Amino acid sequence: MQTRRFGQYDLSLLMLGTVQWGMPYGIANRQGQPGPAQVREILAEASEAGVNCLDTAAAYGGSEEVIGQALQELGLHERIVIVTKVRPLTPAEHANPAAAAAAIRDCVHQSLRRLRVERIPIVLFHREADVVFLDVLEDMKRNGVVGHVGTSCGQPMTAAAAQARLEALQVAINLLDRRHLRSKAFAAAATRGAAIFVRSVYLQGLLLMDEPAVPKHLRAVIPPRQRLTKLAAKAGMSLAELALRYVLSQSGVTCVVTGLESLEQLRQNVRMVEQGPLEAELTMAVDSAAVQLPDEVITPALWPSR
Repeated sequence: MQTRRFGQYDLSLLMLGTVQWGMPYGIANRQGQPGPAQVREILAEASEAGVNCLDTAAAYGGSEEVIGQALQELGLHERIVIVTKVRPLTPAEHANPAAAAAAIRDCVHQSLRRLRVERIPIVLFHREADVVFLDVLEDMKRNGVVGHVGTSCGQPMTAAAAQARLEALQVAINLLDRRHLRSKAFAAAATRGAAIFVRSVYLQGLLLMDEPAVPKHLRAVIPPRQRLTKLAAKAGMSLAELALRYVLSQSGVTCVVTGLESLEQLRQNVRMVEQGPLEAELTMAVDSAAVQLPDEVITPALWPSR
């Protein structure tokens, strides 16, 4: 699998999203949470296919523990680059810098323990507002506990995410949500060489759900999705392939993060990534089919709880 350089790492274009490994997740998830044995199988096959990076977080239930155990049992710790995230700080912690610093340090040390490592290659803030405490992560970087620092970004990206001290950003981009692509902050980060990890490629699976299963409050996605499905079919590919390769076609993207619960999903994603970016003409056709959907439709954080 092709890689892209970031710091001392050659990161595979495909990064495995692991929230499903620690908790039930995803509007279209029908397979449930994989067990430890399934996770080991997925990681072993992913490594053989050249996938060498994982995305996790302290807030992803038992994901970090499952990863740490599996990597140790497989002997893969030295071959896998882990990206994890500091849990969102509470309002009380935000109001007290000393408490915030203590919480950040404790969270990172707990992640080290759960992941069974002495150093985490990349640590992000899970919430963009917490970037005001970036100096705490930078201090941990100087002490060798953390390799690179950054943040996961909301929509739209704020000016805080544009600062040069942030070495890595995680953003949501997909066929129906291009807000980050239109952001000057995104362009500036790409220009200065920050790592950009793209999540929500399938919009939590909403892009690929059977039409009758799409919840009523999200059915605004159906007409544009139908047009995009026709574009994909004309190009001889599935909508899933169009979605993944469209993101790979965007300048500045380092890795595409895709969550999965099964070996078959891994194999499908590997096959699609290996096809590379879309041809320029098809990328432009996708852009021309763009529609402006309401934020509450294309932002999973705004969806009602199920």
